[in-house]
Amino acid sequence: MPVPLAPYPTPLVPFTPPNGAQSQLVCSGCRNLLLYPVGATSVCCAVCNAVTAVPPPGTEMAQLVCGGCHTLLMYIRGATSVQCSCCHTINLAMEANQVAHVNCGNCRMLLMYQYGARSVKCAVCNFVTSVGASPSTTDEKFNN
Repeated sequence: MPVPLAPYPTPLVPFTPPNGAQSQLVCSGCRNLLLYPVGATSVCCAVCNAVTAVPPPGTEMAQLVCGGCHTLLMYIRGATSVQCSCCHTINLAMEANQVAHVNCGNCRMLLMYQYGARSVKCAVCNFVTSVGASPSTTDEKFNN
């Protein structure tokens, strides 16, 4: 059960990093892009007042578009799945260069597609083959 966050306290003196260095992340509440000073540990959204934790320094972040509601999601690079805070869809978070294989549902041609895709269109017969949530399950289904 998620714990509700207390309102973000307003600092008496705003923190201004040297040279105005800023970074950005996506609000955990309304999904707006937030700018924050480098060194901050959390950011309060001016639109929805949600408090979003800032990842530790040096953490590589990645982005993907939710397959359920098409919302931009940010996540720590290396995660295998990301749950959307808007529609709660669990999205596969694979590196951009990872691919999977499936046989065409019509002509049985072996097709290669980007890992995480929902379907793939055959370049030979133009048939659209649905791809399941788990490519290994789909591969077995079409390879038998």
